[in-house]
Amino acid sequence: MAIRNIRIPPFSVAALLLPLILHVAAAAEEKKETYIVHMAKSEMPAEFLDHTHWYDASLKSVSASAAILYTYTNAVHGFSTRLTPEEARAMEARPGILSVLPELRYQLHTTRTPSFLGLDQNAAMFLESDSASDIVVGVLDTGVWPESPSFDDTGFGSVPSSWRGECEIGTNFTKSNCNKKLIGARYFARGYEATLGPIDESKESRSPRDDDGHGTHTSTTAAGSVVSGASLFGYASGTARGMAPRARVAVYKVCWIGGCFSSDILAALDKAIDDNVNVLSLSLGGGMSDFYRDSVAVGAFAAMEKGIFVSCSAGNAGPSSYSLSNVAPWITTVGAGTLDRDFPAFVSLGNGKNFSGVSLFKGGALPGKLLPFVYAGNVSNATNGNLCMTGSLNPETVRGKIVLCDRGVNPRVQKGSVVKEAGGLGMVLANTAANGDELVADAHLLPATGVGETTGNAIKEYLFSDSNPTATVLFEGTKLGIEPSPVVAAFSSRGPNSITPEILKPDLIAPGVNILAGWSGAVGPTGLAEDGRRVGFNIISGTSMSCPHVSGLAALLKAAHPEWSPAAIRSALMTTAYTAYKNGKVIQDVSTGKPATAYDQGAGHVDPVSALNPGLVYDLDAEDYLNFLCALNYTAAQINSLARRNYSCVAGKSYSVNDLNYPSFALTLPAQGGSSVVRHTRTLTNVGPPGTYKVSVTSDDSVKIAVDPESLTFGQSKEKKSYTVTFSAAARPSSANGFGRIEWSDGKRVVGSPVAITWV
Repeated sequence: MAIRNIRIPPFSVAALLLPLILHVAAAAEEKKETYIVHMAKSEMPAEFLDHTHWYDASLKSVSASAAILYTYTNAVHGFSTRLTPEEARAMEARPGILSVLPELRYQLHTTRTPSFLGLDQNAAMFLESDSASDIVVGVLDTGVWPESPSFDDTGFGSVPSSWRGECEIGTNFTKSNCNKKLIGARYFARGYEATLGPIDESKESRSPRDDDGHGTHTSTTAAGSVVSGASLFGYASGTARGMAPRARVAVYKVCWIGGCFSSDILAALDKAIDDNVNVLSLSLGGGMSDFYRDSVAVGAFAAMEKGIFVSCSAGNAGPSSYSLSNVAPWITTVGAGTLDRDFPAFVSLGNGKNFSGVSLFKGGALPGKLLPFVYAGNVSNATNGNLCMTGSLNPETVRGKIVLCDRGVNPRVQKGSVVKEAGGLGMVLANTAANGDELVADAHLLPATGVGETTGNAIKEYLFSDSNPTATVLFEGTKLGIEPSPVVAAFSSRGPNSITPEILKPDLIAPGVNILAGWSGAVGPTGLAEDGRRVGFNIISGTSMSCPHVSGLAALLKAAHPEWSPAAIRSALMTTAYTAYKNGKVIQDVSTGKPATAYDQGAGHVDPVSALNPGLVYDLDAEDYLNFLCALNYTAAQINSLARRNYSCVAGKSYSVNDLNYPSFALTLPAQGGSSVVRHTRTLTNVGPPGTYKVSVTSDDSVKIAVDPESLTFGQSKEKKSYTVTFSAAARPSSANGFGRIEWSDGKRVVGSPVAITWV
């Protein structure tokens, strides 16, 4: 290839400086980041006829080259753009600018449940009429696989007249991919592409199509149509259905291979509000920050004001304390529990002992005889060889054997792939202390089973002491009726709430372990590139799975009670949740083997049949939340960012976070300085028949709880009655916790509220 000579005039200073100028310009461009600019719309100068012109002029005043990525109208007032830090500071100083906040990257929080929740036996209690099919569940996730039978629209009437959304076309996606069930599909990638460059369409579709599987799983969990004969390789076989099978589904693809960017999430929330969804489900989360900095919290506030119920996953960072995300009080935050279903796969050792594990492997079984058994750490030259990282195992010492790998760092199913690549015939995956005895089943690529830490240690004791250890793995299929169930999943994120500890989170738990739901046809059940299997349904775990359960149940309640606010729906779900098994024992926490606390399970495990007729609810509206923000000492600009309007906290008024009419109670008390007395006031609204409710209180020795009055009589629907709770407690060591419960009952219905106290 010829190289053309470029002649530079001997005294051309401009030409000599040009490369330097281009280098500096490129460096400046490289330093640009995405920012979300919150505008005070009420302060728009009179010379602008439209707020978008004002936004554009404000941006051009600090950067001639910057372009607006998204203009936001419903979720916030403002726009997103790419700026240097210097330009961002200059923008923040402009008139009418409330804040200029850097974009955050969020991550995904990654059958049997209708029966487990009592929906099958009580189907007649929930409307299957047109009002149920008028409810639209919006799901922000990785998109949708429209060919899934869970989106079959047989028997559905016309799309609700209130619907304003659309089916966007893109790579491998046309308008015909939507129907009367899947009524909307959009995708949002400008924020992603501004940071990471153009989407690689050889790896994922630049459209609403789901090439990951997560979005199809969550949306079909919430509102998938009824599909008979569903299973994963024969596991969990039966009829699959979402929680609200007659509801419509609208998907908003905001998550890509590189993550989920807040500018895209905010744009999706903006559109979803305008499209007129009734419920929003977000199985994703990011860093823990003040509400006005959190795009999910900001968008959810606007949705709440429009009467939209917002459900979010609590996160998978458990069992550590203070590990929650999505803790804004106008969001319903969902943790994860188990089902009464398991997929046992036993490890049979050469010493005659058998140990129980779980697996979703389906393929050629291991030979009937016992095979040589080795520990990964002993057949690897890598320092972390016990983790079965890619390329870490020695084929000559692995070939033809079963390998025990330790859980941690790399994906569980990838470990099996590494063993298989090295010539291993099977795998035992052992939990470490980080995961304890929690078992999560996986669709492994080779015969494999996962065992808890206690079992893993017992197996290792044999493995390290026997001169010729042998083993095999036996698969037992699907087993129902597992007890106790539910138990709180170890991975489920826990309280206290690190942003506002006076608001108890999570709100409640729902099924989130080994959940069967629809899947993408673009990827195998493990998600690994080397997994060439394709399935219509998959079984996965996470608070990502528990969140859409609650989203779908909220859709059922909204259909039955269209006049209920998002807060009333959440209250109904929380106050009817159960905290004990039928035998009276408290729900267990699998990470400790002890009774779960309110910081683990919130109000308890969701019970949709009871939630349909809760008797009383704790209601809230936007004004209540704004007063709550005043109690947090938010500035006028910070409140405006959330409220999208001027709102002034009354000078001299005493605001308290204790005044928020929440269905649960959380207190922080000083660890020093003697006894504390704290009072909370709550208001109950009657949504049932007239009657008298009497209070009962339980608590541990750490706190005394007194309620005044001790009975409330309601003469008609929508009547409101208030009561005051006095908490009295002596000082305790820092980080000590105390728990209790307040219940109102008319003899038929129980309206329960958990109490959690932390000394700091």
